[in-house]
Amino acid sequence: MDLSRLRGIIPPLVTPLHPDGALNLDALPTLVEFALGQGVHGIFTPGSQSEAYALSADERCRVIEATLAAVNGRVPVIAGSGAITTRDAIALSREAERLGADALSIITPYFITPSQDELYAHYAAIAEAVSIPILAYSNPSRTGGVKLTPTTLARLAQDIPHMVGVKDSSGDLTETAAIIRACPDDFRVFVGRDTLIYGGLCYGAVGAVALTANVVPGLLVGIYDAFQAGDHAQARALQDRLAVLRDGLPRFGSYPVPVKEALNLMGLPAGPARRPILPLSEEQRADLRDLLRSVGVDV
Repeated sequence: MDLSRLRGIIPPLVTPLHPDGALNLDALPTLVEFALGQGVHGIFTPGSQSEAYALSADERCRVIEATLAAVNGRVPVIAGSGAITTRDAIALSREAERLGADALSIITPYFITPSQDELYAHYAAIAEAVSIPILAYSNPSRTGGVKLTPTTLARLAQDIPHMVGVKDSSGDLTETAAIIRACPDDFRVFVGRDTLIYGGLCYGAVGAVALTANVVPGLLVGIYDAFQAGDHAQARALQDRLAVLRDGLPRFGSYPVPVKEALNLMGLPAGPARRPILPLSEEQRADLRDLLRSVGVDV
């Protein structure tokens, strides 16, 4: 694919579920059209906000296939194909490539704590098994502190032509800047923290994979567009507005349900989160509605 298309605002699309927790793939086109209608530059699924951790391998592939059909080539679709073991990550990555994904996003193994040499070998083996672009995914807060260091990422970028970037969810702009300095100029760094989109762009990131892009995609696209136009005051103002939403969401239930509940309040068919995560109470929903209205969402 044209790597210049890997940029901008990319929502980690929620996975719509029926009330009983079964996949509701018929609802995916509605969610895709909402995001694309507000100008997002790609779709990422299944990621953390997509509840990839709660999906079987078969379900993950069905979600990727349905998303590809709904997007129909209009923007790149990045498939989340990470797993704890190299064997399972290879199997998922090969299937995502077969289904037609434009690129892969592969989170570091979780539960275990591999060394940097083991992480290098993990990604190198996956890359050998597929030919489409790969974005590494470093999210220490969700993987027991496991992260890809700037040195390891630079080594992967140098040795593997289709290791083209990373989603850095460290939440540490010092780390983001170090990755950008260490890696080649064309290595594509995405920030994975909604509150750091403007800061990441200032450091040289090419965009963001941000969970609030499910709820207010136009607001995030506005940050990106204002930055690209050189309007830093507008970009900062929109980033401040987004921070109100992002900082407020954790008050309303366990991750990842607040985003799904927000979409439900907006009339979009997200459905529940998979158990053990429970729905919000009516009081929590009322407070969430107030938060959404405070940032301009019509609910």
